[in-house]
Amino acid sequence: MKSKITYDKISKTIPIDESAKGSIVSGIVKNIQPYGAFIHTDNGLEGLLYIEDISVARIKTPFERLKIGQKINVVIKDVDVKNNKIYFSYKELLGTWEDNIKEFKEKTIVPGIVRETEKNKKGIFIELKPNLVGMAEYKEGMEYGQKVNVYIKKIVQDKKKIKLIIK
Repeated sequence: MKSKITYDKISKTIPIDESAKGSIVSGIVKNIQPYGAFIHTDNGLEGLLYIEDISVARIKTPFERLKIGQKINVVIKDVDVKNNKIYFSYKELLGTWEDNIKEFKEKTIVPGIVRETEKNKKGIFIELKPNLVGMAEYKEGMEYGQKVNVYIKKIVQDKKKIKLIIK
């Protein structure tokens, strides 16, 4: 029987098997590499948090979100019992799209960070929060990591999209 641990109940004892998936554990960032971060949990587990599991927004390096020695909560994403490996995820703990969009309204101007400019110049991904990204119309000269103000043109709830204009 698989039991998910709620956000307010951080597990201190987790069996290393398939039933651990979905459990939330507390740990410390021990090492950061270009592909992810190694987390040592309070209950003695050590595992890998891949870069794509840190944030919905595309980041170039885990250093954009994490620091060595930082205490964080992570979700056990996968357990490879055969090879004794554990894989974590962090982005699930940053709230759902629906949770994060609540603080944003159409026809307002908000700060954001340029996360990716599409190669075909159709648009630019702008991070509004670590787990919330919108698409702005293409604008020449934008660079990764640049802070910008954006106008929220439209929020499309059913498609989980945010249409933005860079100011």
